[in-house]
Amino acid sequence: MSLILITGASDGLGRALAEDLGASGRHQLLLHGRDPDRLAEVARATGGTPLRADLSSLREVTDLAARVAATHDRLDVLVNNAGVGFHVDGTTRELSRDGYELRLAVNYLAPVLLTRELLPLLHRAPAARVVNVASVGQQAIDFDDPQFARDHHQPAAYSRSKLALICHSLDLADELAGTGITVNSIHPASYMPTTMSSRSGMTVVDSLEQGVSATRRLVDGPDLAGVTGRYFDGAQEARAAVEAYDPAYRSRLRELTRDLLAGY
Repeated sequence: MSLILITGASDGLGRALAEDLGASGRHQLLLHGRDPDRLAEVARATGGTPLRADLSSLREVTDLAARVAATHDRLDVLVNNAGVGFHVDGTTRELSRDGYELRLAVNYLAPVLLTRELLPLLHRAPAARVVNVASVGQQAIDFDDPQFARDHHQPAAYSRSKLALICHSLDLADELAGTGITVNSIHPASYMPTTMSSRSGMTVVDSLEQGVSATRRLVDGPDLAGVTGRYFDGAQEARAAVEAYDPAYRSRLRELTRDLLAGY
């Protein structure tokens, strides 16, 4: 029985994915969420173990990893799904508990740090997988204003964080080549009927089932065993924004990330 940690499992895609995986009876689930009541509900529905943490605090991210490591000797799959969305007309700049731009912190820095902290457990699994939930909405970070202090726009901040996560996925896949750990990113579907989508002000486009099916394939699909360093748009392998394949851009992003995560 494989051990799977899903972040953002108390609502939306994360919850639906947890319920789908739980119904198979083939997986042991670790379920991260922020809302204790919703988290308890999905834990009861799936038989998974609830793990509450606020990923806007990097200290809580490291604590989450420590709690997993204290009770398990390996991790087969890490699904970095938790995220902060946007409102289509949103211009309010929000900050994380550490003072970082909120979407950069939760959608990018938190999964990067969580993955780093859980790598020892992933190395102990025979063929571990890291699945990073990204987006087709992608935008390059302005390295002169990485915290988006000027002319802030929530959809752009979201898109910046998601391209950064795709870049990290490619870097980590290269770093872990030959270890048995695969790393892939995915845009599951567009504007599924979730709380995040309803708050965005956008019209529903795709079904939740489409997003679950596409994401689950990366989690335990036999056809993707050993496949790493790819970006998927739904069920299809795709090309991310051009910056994802630019060594100079990715190098600057790695440097920024090291600076922002220093001390954690």
